[in-house]
Amino acid sequence: MNPDTPTPAEGGIRTEVRGHLLLIGIDRPAKRNGFTPAMLQALAEAYTRLDDDPALRVGVLHAMGDHFTAGLDLPSFAPLMQRGERAIAQGLVDPTDLGRPGYRRRTKPMVVAVKGITYTLGIELMLAADIVVAADDCRFSQLEVQRGIMATGGATLRMAERAGLGNALLHLLAADVFDSAEALRLHFVQRVVPVGSELDEALRIAEAIAQQAPLAVVATRLNALKAVEQGPMAAADEFEATQRRLANSEDAREGVLSFQEKRAARFSGR
Repeated sequence: MNPDTPTPAEGGIRTEVRGHLLLIGIDRPAKRNGFTPAMLQALAEAYTRLDDDPALRVGVLHAMGDHFTAGLDLPSFAPLMQRGERAIAQGLVDPTDLGRPGYRRRTKPMVVAVKGITYTLGIELMLAADIVVAADDCRFSQLEVQRGIMATGGATLRMAERAGLGNALLHLLAADVFDSAEALRLHFVQRVVPVGSELDEALRIAEAIAQQAPLAVVATRLNALKAVEQGPMAAADEFEATQRRLANSEDAREGVLSFQEKRAARFSGR
């Protein structure tokens, strides 16, 4: 969506390229950025663009207005839920990164800036990303049980993995509201900053990642993810083959040359 294009009533997703970064903006501030099916489809398309464009190295997910997202717009999603259907077309990268059949998993890093109301899908999107910067005014809630449904975007998996089962169930079952300090304590977010500076900090982190060797960044991310999902030994089994592939890349040669010449490396992603 062009930055100058008015936001449609059903909301939209704005994208902006800054160097090697793809900024992805949730844009429905009049409704606290509540997601419609069209918005979720557009978000998946933006994530797919990040993975498919070799010039893009890092994604930055953020939101327009004062809030990250109030979560799903339930009236627009209820018919899909009742039919057991998904809003995202198959073949795209799934923003919740659950590895479901028919959907791709993201390979490139995603940094998220959250603020204000960050409910349900908002928590699941940030837990599915890699690094989260939270404004100190955040209000988090995983309140699906309050609406008679279950969180199916990854909260039941990742909250327990990050914070332990008891801490996860405390928030999943009580449907309470908690703040940025609690989210930091539970390892749901990595940084808490004053409100208004969260996107700048997310961009700073994303820029630092984008300066590294792209192939090595992707390989490192995927290996760490495999260790979490399949165990340390499954990740360790890939060490030699992955290192051999990376060591024979143009970027690895550039890494050695830039070290010898005492200059910043100029990585090409090859």
